[in-house]
Amino acid sequence: MGDVNGDLNANLRYQSTGDPQLVKAVHQWLTWDKNRWTRAQVESLVAAGRLDELRKRLCSRMSFGTAGLRAPMGAGFSRINDLTVIQSTQGLCSYLSRYFADFSSRGVVVGFDTRGQEESGCSSQRLAKLTAAVLLSRDVPVHLFSTFVPTPYVPYAVKKLGAAAGVMVTASHNPKQDNGYKVYWCNGAQISSPHDKEILRSIEEQLEPWSSSCWEEELVETSSLRTDPLTQINSCYMDELTSLCFHRDLNRSCALKFVHSSFHGVGHNFVQEAFQTFGFAPPIPVPEQKDPDPNFSSVHCPNPEEGESVLELSLRLAEKENAGIVLATDPDADRLAIAEKSDGCGWKVFTGNELAALLGWWMLFNWKEAHPDPADSQRVYMLATTVSSKILQAFARIEGFKFEETLPGFKWIGNRIHELSKTGNTVIFSFEESIGFLCGSLVPEKDGVSSAAVVAEMAAFLHNKNLSLNQQLHNIYQTYGYHVSKTSYVICNDPPTIQKIFRRIRNFDGDGSYPKTCGGVQIVHVRDVTTGYDSSQPDLKSVLPVSKSSQMITFSLQNGVVATLRTSGTEPKIKFYTEYCAAPGNSQVSHLEEELLKITAALVDEFLEPERNNLIRRCV
Repeated sequence: MGDVNGDLNANLRYQSTGDPQLVKAVHQWLTWDKNRWTRAQVESLVAAGRLDELRKRLCSRMSFGTAGLRAPMGAGFSRINDLTVIQSTQGLCSYLSRYFADFSSRGVVVGFDTRGQEESGCSSQRLAKLTAAVLLSRDVPVHLFSTFVPTPYVPYAVKKLGAAAGVMVTASHNPKQDNGYKVYWCNGAQISSPHDKEILRSIEEQLEPWSSSCWEEELVETSSLRTDPLTQINSCYMDELTSLCFHRDLNRSCALKFVHSSFHGVGHNFVQEAFQTFGFAPPIPVPEQKDPDPNFSSVHCPNPEEGESVLELSLRLAEKENAGIVLATDPDADRLAIAEKSDGCGWKVFTGNELAALLGWWMLFNWKEAHPDPADSQRVYMLATTVSSKILQAFARIEGFKFEETLPGFKWIGNRIHELSKTGNTVIFSFEESIGFLCGSLVPEKDGVSSAAVVAEMAAFLHNKNLSLNQQLHNIYQTYGYHVSKTSYVICNDPPTIQKIFRRIRNFDGDGSYPKTCGGVQIVHVRDVTTGYDSSQPDLKSVLPVSKSSQMITFSLQNGVVATLRTSGTEPKIKFYTEYCAAPGNSQVSHLEEELLKITAALVDEFLEPERNNLIRRCV
């Protein structure tokens, strides 16, 4: 150990910088880490004198974003690995034991996806077992799934089993080098403030692993406090899924054929079973993508939201099998993409906003069939994140139910569903534009498995009436007004540049004054959720809670376009969202789309200045 420090000190002297923080961090890492692959990574960086890389990995820690902790796998306190997962679980365990008097009887649910990285000796399954080992070492019961499961199964199990919390080891649709640690509270929703801050503080209070037991994966096989909830939870979930099935007889005789891709992740078996629960034959799986593969070998990126470029194998198979609908779940099966064969040729890949218009209409249509009394709709809600389409608001205005917006991230929706249910309200549909949907309120999290079955039933029902999903989408727009939207992003790998961009926007026309026009169109209102400012409110304060940890500014334009710029909570991206909401009856779609494209281009060029700031534009 002394040699390693000696080497490092020599390197530091060579650089003529004394960096006691780095020396201490390296010493701690090599003292605590018992994983030979990640230890070796740090040792080789020390030997090569790569101080900047060591600082990047060892001198900062991860924090909870919109999806918990998420980072590349590999050595370092700022990465996902055995040691940081043990540390995170120790902090979580301490916090829960202080918060819940009955923690030792309620326990924690732990699930995992199919990710892994050989060069770090790291897989989601191993990290889940180490999470369990830390809890078991403190005599806390652990409900650890014996195999990979969809992310929504963890919050579902938390509620079903009355657990104090849940942990899902997943990085969802991120690139293959990433992994993550998602924490759910006892209400089944992802943790939000103040719990996230308190858990981080608790993690930092006890960074040294408690004992050698924390490293013993085998504890999950030998401890009597570990149970496997898989059979019970899957069975309960599929039973409850029937509450979203409205036309089983029609499904049984369905002539439509479906293709499903699980994107090398967890979805295959679960979607097959959900289809059968709805009375359908199972969808045709994309053979190259149905089995788990942590390298996601057949796609350039494991995110079905990227559209046609990543759905190539699915669409090819659908052509061959003469299937009309393609469904793709992302690697942890909490999100869903849909494509439909077009009348002429080619495929229509629906955006998250378009699919939400269809699913919102479908859930409302079936709710009204079962509850003909208009008074019943007083306690009915639909929810969406604020960067998502306002189409549900248009539904609510005409149909007389309630609509609410939340901050971006499904954790806000999950927590709101919990609050509304306590006062006797029913949430029948929720969504975020990044293809995250929840039909009903089976689980307070977006769910690609249930959404896949619901979309199949809606498509079969419409097919029976000689309508395609796309035709029905246009029917919806005729009734409630066209909602044309655009969502995309630029990549920025330099956090200071992001700060500089948003600082410029906040002082665009001199100190503290936001831009007055975008693409030559007057900006009527500005809402800045980062600072809590909203020019449309009498007191100039944003109704949505202030979110200082991320950047988000929304502009309302004179022509009815709403445009938002925000930083991603999970990736190095600045996302932009624009939507044109037309009144019912205005069906000049091409004019609306033209206008929207013009505003979107101006938003990016004028406010983000991609060339000047070295931003990478999305390749479509």
